[in-house]
Amino acid sequence: MIQVDNLTKFFGPVMAVDHISFDVGQGEIVGFLGPNGAGKTTTMRILTSYLPATSGIVRVAGHDVMTQSLEVRQNIGYLPDTVPLYPEMRVEEYLTYRAKLKGVDRKERPKRLEYVLEHFRVREVRRRLIGTLSHGYRQRVGLADALIHDPPLLILDEPTGGLDPVQIRETLKTIRNLKGKHTILLSTHILSQVEDACDRVIIINRGKIGLDKKLDELAKERGTFLVEVRGPKDQVSHVLETTDGVENVKAEVVADGITSYEVHPKTDDDLREALFSRIAKNGWTIRRLEQVRRRLEFHFVNLVVHEQSAAFRNTEKEAPAESSTAVQAAKNGA
Repeated sequence: MIQVDNLTKFFGPVMAVDHISFDVGQGEIVGFLGPNGAGKTTTMRILTSYLPATSGIVRVAGHDVMTQSLEVRQNIGYLPDTVPLYPEMRVEEYLTYRAKLKGVDRKERPKRLEYVLEHFRVREVRRRLIGTLSHGYRQRVGLADALIHDPPLLILDEPTGGLDPVQIRETLKTIRNLKGKHTILLSTHILSQVEDACDRVIIINRGKIGLDKKLDELAKERGTFLVEVRGPKDQVSHVLETTDGVENVKAEVVADGITSYEVHPKTDDDLREALFSRIAKNGWTIRRLEQVRRRLEFHFVNLVVHEQSAAFRNTEKEAPAESSTAVQAAKNGA
């Protein structure tokens, strides 16, 4: 449904998107994540033909976004991060107008209108002026607009922004129910929503893709074991470190003789029985022993922080050379 090959985008001298490539298959729900300024909104705007790419090839539903932009837009329902609405129009009037613009057959319009009013829970405000609605209701009208023409692809940029917890839960449920019927590219800063609604995640940072994996594959990756023990810290650490299958151990004193140990395994094996046996054999008290899988937040933070640290180190390395050049230039000028 989406094919992106070596896509780049410059804004003047600034590279916002740096040679990224990815595919999204039909019926997938994909979380498209990244910190502010990572390039995700720029990428989504290129996918919708809102912005031209500097280079690369992008196809949506088999159509090139540069040469077949009209066909691309006919296959997309797009919710931008700021929903563009006409405040002087009533909800029902606006959605009917949008259905006409998007080429929905006249006989099908009433059916599509009732469908989106029901699914996005805006039926009760159908006769109200959009300008009088709360931010949450406006967001839901935007979602209804994105789906009014029943497109095969939905691109949703922060679809739950401004919604209350109940509305967020209902909106995510609606998105999950669209699985298989529509392909969905979903951008949000709330990682738990991606874990709840998506099949796969793509994380973009500093214009590059840092991670592209299915969520069930991430869930299978080995996590860590958290152990809290009342006993001599150094001795307990040694016992845990010398347990078969353990790669390393990090210890942190909690209180009252209790120390918390973060045990990192070498493989995906469950080490809880082995850890318990070795601790109990020494007569130490175990207050906690559990396996903790790495959540999406771990991968997101690890990727972003790692790249920021690397960029900072590179800047530090370059700084002395630049300073030396500046000093030499000053001497020459003198």
